[in-house]
Amino acid sequence: MVSAFAFGGSGTAAKPLIEAGLSPLHTVWLRVAGAAAVLLPLAWKHRAAVRQRPGVLIGFGLLAVAGVQACYFASISRIPVGVALLIEYLGPPLLLGYVKFVQRKPVGRGATIGAAVAVAGLACVVEVWNGLRFDALGVLFGLGAACCQVGYFVLADAGRRGDRPVDPMAVSAYGLLIGALVLTVATRPWEADWSVLTGTVTMNGHALPAALPAAWMVLIATVLAYLTGVIAVQHLSPPVAGVVANLEAVVATVLAWILLGEHLGTPQILGGTLVLAGAFAAQRGK
Repeated sequence: MVSAFAFGGSGTAAKPLIEAGLSPLHTVWLRVAGAAAVLLPLAWKHRAAVRQRPGVLIGFGLLAVAGVQACYFASISRIPVGVALLIEYLGPPLLLGYVKFVQRKPVGRGATIGAAVAVAGLACVVEVWNGLRFDALGVLFGLGAACCQVGYFVLADAGRRGDRPVDPMAVSAYGLLIGALVLTVATRPWEADWSVLTGTVTMNGHALPAALPAAWMVLIATVLAYLTGVIAVQHLSPPVAGVVANLEAVVATVLAWILLGEHLGTPQILGGTLVLAGAFAAQRGK
């Protein structure tokens, strides 16, 4: 839940920066690269993990960090944000399918019901019925983000298994480092106007230093979110952790209402209730 709450604040922190002139892709690079820099000491401390489980670390960086971010932003460039978010959060049902049909492990009824209820709640949270447009490539990118989200939970869980388990701190640190390298090539951050960070931004009519939401996005919405998220997966089953992670959408909506002045209507309240119910059902069914 801590991870979901931390992830949920990323959009609220990023939006003022984007409105001030920083492109969405460069905002994503700032988020990941900043977090990677913060976790460099942790990566050095756990440098033995590079020899122990290089496949897990590379896969986590490519899928759980770079893949999710790149696919999601490519998706919202072609289809409505609400639709893209809903498609991305088809990850938990896809995760259940992966566990059941690929790993051939039993999936609890509670986790299955929880996933279905949570996805229905997300449909209300994002009001998917508004502005629905079926752009095939946009939908494909959204599904790519959902598949990468599956990789987040599967690889985080795989890190603790086998003869050479790797510390979850190492998975997060090296995943963000690898993701930052990949996003550097893809986004070309040297072309961004970073002077935005030295000025002020507006949040719900109030001016504040741009460095403040940037720091929140890096330290809370990325560093804290990834560290606690990977640890959570290693204590819960991936399907349960995946459904609980849906709380991120509820948190994002509430924070946008409080800090950005965005309206929270009846569908969001109803959807948030369903997501909470789904997370509870999944937890009981683990």
